[in-house]
Amino acid sequence: MEVLAREGARGLTFRAVDTEAAVPAGTASNYFAGRDDLLTQAGARVYERLQPDEATIARQRAAGRDRETYAELMRELVGRIARFRTGYLALLELRLEATRRPGLRKVLTERVRADLDANVAYHEASGLPGDAMAVKLLMLTLNWLIVEQLTLPDVFTEAEREQLVTAAVERIVAAE
Repeated sequence: MEVLAREGARGLTFRAVDTEAAVPAGTASNYFAGRDDLLTQAGARVYERLQPDEATIARQRAAGRDRETYAELMRELVGRIARFRTGYLALLELRLEATRRPGLRKVLTERVRADLDANVAYHEASGLPGDAMAVKLLMLTLNWLIVEQLTLPDVFTEAEREQLVTAAVERIVAAE
């Protein structure tokens, strides 16, 4: 993921992976059948790394059930993903590459759909305000805010980003 984020999909070679991992030349080729396999496995792995840890999930479950709590959860989500800068940039590279590689597109489509379904199910079980459409709209909105933050970090200040997340929740999630 580090190589992918730094060098792009074209720079993701077995040699680059070996160098990044500080292993002997040829090691990566023992673990991946080819470049498509390397990209596809990176696509599956990046989502594992973007998941919240158990402490975060426990804290979310113990939180309130109102729009302000929802906004706080979304600010935390944006911050957590932004802290894994290389992972998210690697994911963007993989998404672009998926437009040219059907196998990678299939893996990413399945993974994104599963992630979306899991987020909707978690939301519905959580008792937070809003419905499945609100979850989907927030996901789309916040994804672009994260892209903005990672690729052009000076467009918005940290305070503006937090205000944008709060405004998105307030405008998308209906008041109870």
